[in-house]
Amino acid sequence: MQETATISDDAGSAAAEPGRPTRRLLIDGRLVETERMFPSLNPATGEVIGHAPDATVADAEAAVAAARRAFDAGDWSTNTEFRIHCLEQLHQALISHRDELAALTIAEVGATESLCQGAQLDQPIDIVAYYADLLKTYPLTEDLGNITSRGMLHHRWVEKEAAGVVAAIIAYNYPNQLALAKLAPALAAGCTVVLKSAPDTPLITLALGELIAEHTDIPAGVVNVLAGADPAVGAALTTSPGVDMVTFTGSTPTGRAIMAAASDTLKKVFLELGGKSAAIVLDDADFGTAALFSAFSMVTHAGQGCALTSRLLVPEQHKDEIVELVKNNFGLVRFGNPADPSTYMGPLISAKQRDKVDGMVKRAVEAGATLVTGGEKVDPGYFYSPTLLADVDPDSEIAQEEVFGPVLAVISYTDDDDAVRIANNSIYGLSGAVFGSQDRALAVARRFRTGTFSINGGNYFSPDSPFGGFKQSGIGREMGKAGLEEFLEAKTYATVVS
Repeated sequence: MQETATISDDAGSAAAEPGRPTRRLLIDGRLVETERMFPSLNPATGEVIGHAPDATVADAEAAVAAARRAFDAGDWSTNTEFRIHCLEQLHQALISHRDELAALTIAEVGATESLCQGAQLDQPIDIVAYYADLLKTYPLTEDLGNITSRGMLHHRWVEKEAAGVVAAIIAYNYPNQLALAKLAPALAAGCTVVLKSAPDTPLITLALGELIAEHTDIPAGVVNVLAGADPAVGAALTTSPGVDMVTFTGSTPTGRAIMAAASDTLKKVFLELGGKSAAIVLDDADFGTAALFSAFSMVTHAGQGCALTSRLLVPEQHKDEIVELVKNNFGLVRFGNPADPSTYMGPLISAKQRDKVDGMVKRAVEAGATLVTGGEKVDPGYFYSPTLLADVDPDSEIAQEEVFGPVLAVISYTDDDDAVRIANNSIYGLSGAVFGSQDRALAVARRFRTGTFSINGGNYFSPDSPFGGFKQSGIGREMGKAGLEEFLEAKTYATVVS
């Protein structure tokens, strides 16, 4: 579909198949290699599974320039029918290469097969179809009617148009979800995009770029895909005068830095950041259901999820009973080789991340928390056993800072008001959960300052549901109609009628 450029025929042949480890950048419609490469590791073994091209600041500048030309000189932003066509092509390409992408996601991300059937792959593929369909019906114009001004009749209307060139920077934990939840609505809106992978998971994101280049009619420069180990590459995207908008998923400290960097050029910024979400178990809840949900959701993808409820708030008089139920559920979690269909929990992404998690657990115990179970590194690879901490101080590090590992902190409360106070005692506001009788649970839920919420195990996460947070969990919403509108600007028109 688009021109490819490789160093050698052998390298190009290897890179053309989404399941192969050799990958290329996508810049201005050309698949290109670089002299510098960096390794990607299988977190379940610690072994190198392939090497990714290590983009430079010059590569980032070239990608931005290509996206700028494609937006300013092409008709991508105005040709709605063509955008629908290209999104449908991308959706079909993802379906056709689903098994190869799943194998690569398991190997590089440490995701299990069951997660690939959900939020790691199959659900992100559905996001592309959702935005292709939404674009067919979404009203890009709004009539405001007439007003009389200065003795004349004026007709007014609003048109929605693309925000411009988008720099999309993603995290490592759910790379397919994060890439497509940014890319699909941005393309639907008519934006052009420079997508940068996380350094820990470059191969799967570069595979997406190759599918776009080889299996869609998306014009050169509309999508550019970079990978790189140098933080300067991402920094260049956030400060470039050629970029109109930055969308970032990752840690809150990095989000703050991106927001500050983008301020010099007053870029539009969409941030999906960290969380320290709380689940409240009310005293009239089904404790067994609450403990099952809390345990198994906490170890989903080894706890590497920003919206996971990593604080479990329990009634003081029922603490021991609920802690024992959670402990028993943790004992049922099968972790190990993510390629084994029977595995529920895979590894952490890296040795560095595992050391961070282990350090936080050790400091929590030193600060007075009770280690109920877990707290162990498991080799080979970067596994960490499901860990339950009780008697946690709600103001302690483990209760306030994002761990990003399979660690659940149990905090006791005295009554509903105390539970809500503890839950809202956080700089974050991404998600939350409550278990109890429906009316009472809903009343508690409405007192949370969070962007998403689960009542008695309800699942809010799907392509048509807006996702995002309050407070320092971010700015804006991903997915749903709100996700499309993040990438649109409103232009108001008026003309004299008589």
